[in-house]
Amino acid sequence: MYRRFLNNNDYRGIITAEALAQLTRGDDGRFIQAEEAAEISIVEYLSENYEIEKELAKGKYITEYDRRITYPVGVHICFEGQIHEVIRAISGYRKPADKVFWEEYTGNDLGVEQPVGYSQFGTYYPDDKVCRNGILYRCLVENGYKFGDIRIPAVEGWIEAETTRWQPLDYPLWSVVEYGGGFYTLMTHEGFDNSIDPLASDCWGAIADYDAAYNGYELSEHEYVVYNRHVFYPETDVNADIPQVGVHLAPHDPRNYNLKKHMTRLALYELTKLIAPNNVSAVRMRDYEDSMKWLNDAAKLRLNPQIPRKVDETKKPIADWQLATFQTDYDPYRNPWLV
Repeated sequence: MYRRFLNNNDYRGIITAEALAQLTRGDDGRFIQAEEAAEISIVEYLSENYEIEKELAKGKYITEYDRRITYPVGVHICFEGQIHEVIRAISGYRKPADKVFWEEYTGNDLGVEQPVGYSQFGTYYPDDKVCRNGILYRCLVENGYKFGDIRIPAVEGWIEAETTRWQPLDYPLWSVVEYGGGFYTLMTHEGFDNSIDPLASDCWGAIADYDAAYNGYELSEHEYVVYNRHVFYPETDVNADIPQVGVHLAPHDPRNYNLKKHMTRLALYELTKLIAPNNVSAVRMRDYEDSMKWLNDAAKLRLNPQIPRKVDETKKPIADWQLATFQTDYDPYRNPWLV
């Protein structure tokens, strides 16, 4: 799947929202087609001398805010249509776990291969090995972003409660029993009659199923939920933090301004060409030509695009293009440096 460096708001600096909507007709796939073409041109021109892939990655891995994800300080996310930097960690919600998804790995069969670092955007299968906080873990049960079931190694949040089948006995307060296909907890002893089943007694309360959309679970030993026919209560705060600008987030765009400007121009030209190849406006053509000239000049090091240069094994910028500058004749007597 193609990751976009640009977002729809980037186009609105050079075209109105109405005109953009007419170009795309609500089909976001056209943005991807146009941006892929623009990116190919940029990479072709700049990949030899510049760390263009790393600069593009800064924008490609800015994702929409997702309640499932825990964001550390310093990463960038798109929140309410704007790019923000996380200035205070944002916790995602944590679901109960009725299985053990990860175990600490102590084997020595890795050889020279280094395990990848754990990512919440990854997808993991049994026997996959990852490293998190310097500790190796082995996957026991498939999980990950694509499964819609993110399980961070060594991060829990819920404890499984002890349950029994209901019998006409005296129960301590907050006992959990199973009866008639549901789970119940004893909420009060006032008027309690152990011969009356939980369905007929007001002393018992039904335990609701876990709901990932609910964000108000209390940190209490009696905040019971049912998940996959098991009863749990929270051990830590299991709710997702609610991001607030100025508290958790600060507006900041880490993308290279030159790349954003020229890629938007190139993509808009490609987008216009997709719709009406024989009717591209003079403005789009001029912007396209200016951006291609900028790419050509940047590739020949005639200007500084504010992109880090690639370096060789001596940690100096790669400059193979200089051979053509200094070579004036193939006669070794006129070019002693060729001898």
